[in-house]
Amino acid sequence: MDGAIVPVAAAASCHGGKETMLAAARAAGKSEMLERMAADYPKGPHDQPQSMCPAFGSLRVGLRMRRVATILSGSACCVYGLTFTSHFYGARRSVGYVPFDSETLVTGQLYEDIRKAVFETARPADYDAVVIINLCVPTASGVPLDLLPKEIDGVRIIGIDVPGFGVPTHAEAKDVLAGAMLKYARGEAERGAVARPRAAMADGLRISLIGELFPADPQIIGSLLAPMGVSLSPGSPAREWRDLYGALDCSVVGAVHPFYTATVREFAAAGRPVVGSAPVGVDGTADWLDAVGKALGVSADSAKAKALPGIKAVLEANRVNARMVVSGYEGSELLVARLLMEAGAEIPYVGTALPKTEWSAADLAWLEARGTHVQYRASLEQDVAAMRDIKPDLALGTTPLVQAAKEIGTPAVYFTNMVSARPLFGAAGCAALPAIVAAQTAGRERFSRMVSFFEKPPAPAKPVIVPSSKKLVKEEVA
Repeated sequence: MDGAIVPVAAAASCHGGKETMLAAARAAGKSEMLERMAADYPKGPHDQPQSMCPAFGSLRVGLRMRRVATILSGSACCVYGLTFTSHFYGARRSVGYVPFDSETLVTGQLYEDIRKAVFETARPADYDAVVIINLCVPTASGVPLDLLPKEIDGVRIIGIDVPGFGVPTHAEAKDVLAGAMLKYARGEAERGAVARPRAAMADGLRISLIGELFPADPQIIGSLLAPMGVSLSPGSPAREWRDLYGALDCSVVGAVHPFYTATVREFAAAGRPVVGSAPVGVDGTADWLDAVGKALGVSADSAKAKALPGIKAVLEANRVNARMVVSGYEGSELLVARLLMEAGAEIPYVGTALPKTEWSAADLAWLEARGTHVQYRASLEQDVAAMRDIKPDLALGTTPLVQAAKEIGTPAVYFTNMVSARPLFGAAGCAALPAIVAAQTAGRERFSRMVSFFEKPPAPAKPVIVPSSKKLVKEEVA
């Protein structure tokens, strides 16, 4: 049956369990794709972290790009939930959906419906690219997106499988689409002339940054590198198709978020050296500038001489006196912990839902040398257990960890909304993150009073004489 479209869990249900879906996908000819995902996004030590639907990540990357349409193929309940992404991020655009039932799935009509939808959507006046994403059931059934045309009237067609049983987290699903787009763009660039990026790029040495960064951070990094004669190329994930050409036209790549395995592979195929970690704090900035300089064959001394005194001064003026735990699924958890520890924080535990890769090796070594345990592929149970054991002054983490912390009176903030929404690099980062810690730890006593109040049994009702009637009544006395 290899290569055939097969029914999944009787009538296209996604409730048959992960093993059922995996077996069906392999039987339907998706073994090579699953093996690539297993290599790019390794699981373990447990199965995979608890997370939202991974396709959230791929959908987000597409929705952030100009002139890119996205079509989903999956169970209606999944698609309904995923359209939340477009509302949450204010994308102001439609998300396409190709529905199916057991008959259209088993007979192969679903593929024909997808093909029709792609042709109807691929309007060159409106779009540079159309992305079609197979969710769990179409992937497990072997719906062959690779048979779609690669281009329709000049509109690129990108088909990807993003099954929850193959991609561990939504963060890595960003890489699935970002890597596929970069691969397509690299092929175009290798075949001949391509469009210029929307923003002019400086001549000379350039760096392309990988990761969804706070808007000010690329500019901060650019200012740090300017004394070395290095400027910025567009980053990845990109905001516009032609920016992909600009990203490839760089001298070195900064894997700021270290889980973009497929994206790194495309840069490497284009002959671009890749540098891990990022310029956080004094140590991190010095080490990163040296690494970039080494990759480019230039000295980082002038850049360090200009940047490090100011960063050190800001760190000294924004000390952190707190015991903390840090966890999340953004990919910057180790970087955040490094910066806070340089500011004075004690952080015994860092958890990240992402896998261990070579691009975070420098951060791991730095943290472990200072006694921090780093848990890759951290589960919620591991994060909560660490938080309860360490008894921190502040927990930075996911929503369920924040909830668990507040239930026991520990101040906590949601990593994505609070930490990722502020600069991380240079002197700006050294001021922003300690400010969060100071504001949140100041409320610890208030949390303790709240927990104590709600743990007390209610005061007994006392009889009160009502003068007008002289009758006894029961009233709650505050």
